[in-house]
Amino acid sequence: MTRITGALLLVVVAALPALPAAAQTPQDSAQAVMDSLTERLERAERAIERLQRQAQELDQAKVGTRSRNRLEFSGTILLNGFWSDARVNNSDVPTFVATPQDTTGLPNGYGGASVRQTRLGMALSGVQALGASLSGDLQLDFYGGQQPTTGGRTFPLPRIRTAFARLDWRHVGLLVGQETQIVSPWNPAGLASVGLPGFTNAGNLWFWIPQVRLTYETGARPRLGLQAAALSPVMGTAQGTFLTQPDSAEKSQRPFVQGRLYTGWGDGDTETQIGVGVHRGWIATTGDSLLVSEAYTVDARIAFGETFAITGEGFVGSATAGLGGGGVGQELGLNGIPVDSRGGWVQLVVRPTASWELGAGWGMDDPDDADLATTGRLMNMTFGGLVSMRPGGGSFLGGEVRRIVTTYQAGDLSAWHVNVYSGVGF
Repeated sequence: MTRITGALLLVVVAALPALPAAAQTPQDSAQAVMDSLTERLERAERAIERLQRQAQELDQAKVGTRSRNRLEFSGTILLNGFWSDARVNNSDVPTFVATPQDTTGLPNGYGGASVRQTRLGMALSGVQALGASLSGDLQLDFYGGQQPTTGGRTFPLPRIRTAFARLDWRHVGLLVGQETQIVSPWNPAGLASVGLPGFTNAGNLWFWIPQVRLTYETGARPRLGLQAAALSPVMGTAQGTFLTQPDSAEKSQRPFVQGRLYTGWGDGDTETQIGVGVHRGWIATTGDSLLVSEAYTVDARIAFGETFAITGEGFVGSATAGLGGGGVGQELGLNGIPVDSRGGWVQLVVRPTASWELGAGWGMDDPDDADLATTGRLMNMTFGGLVSMRPGGGSFLGGEVRRIVTTYQAGDLSAWHVNVYSGVGF
């Protein structure tokens, strides 16, 4: 309606200069003035019709919600091409070198491509509730596995990554849903590892877990924050195709609990934040006792303007596999005891221009050898470097090189992995 009103005003303004002239022209020119006005009005009517059609098309294309709130869609269409020279646990996003290597005579190396790290998301905003700003976010990808059929690997299954609602007052925030854990708030940069974040099984406790989270943050500079969360107990036990059964952590009938204290300043790409955290959970076992899952963590993101950023996390704990691969994915060891482990990762990212991004990082997870069986993974290290370019329009292309070294009782196994990618974000 605003455009239509503006068009009508333009018609009136365009006609005004002609009116005095019409009053001053002779009788024989009056008809010419009227013809000119008629032609202008006809052009204005045609313009208004076009505007009305455009308004109808926009109204039909508009995405709305029942509550008439703002809803934004986003996504990343991502093609990954990959190559490795050894047998690993997962072809497109490997996290450790597998044993035994292929002894059938076929090569251990391989190459391929996948689109299953493509992401879709939607975010809700512009809502007020209980005197707070209410928002919601849902992120999906296609990394939920594949059907056990001939073409299954090219028909990946969708998966919910995160899904939560938030209430934010001036200093207090409440989150309900599935999100990253507060003791491990960061993930490495790069688009080679999206379905499984970088340094999984090498120091990154990344897992997204259903939770209720409370955050208090001061308004001072630097700001101080305190977080507490109750999380769904989880061990990462494999489930069936349709029916879900409780694992040993759920059978404890107690939630996992986490807390974190942090300080920070800056926003966006210039944000710096340093924090320490604690995790505690319980796992049911035979008899009346419960096993303990615990971790003590430190995390940091230190930015030097928009050009340099160093991000990293570290932990010591036990039975941390359910948090995202701690203990190189080994939760319980000999005689069912929790596996003690320590690990961490660090990454340097350099952005010399707005279009280019360079990065290098290292991650490590070192379980206690005494807790593991003879076939266990005694240590896992990953070294990686990346280069990425964004030429414009949301498009991007880049690549990462990764060196994985996994230690077994018989010695070290290593693998090179190369991942090149291209796509567009929207």
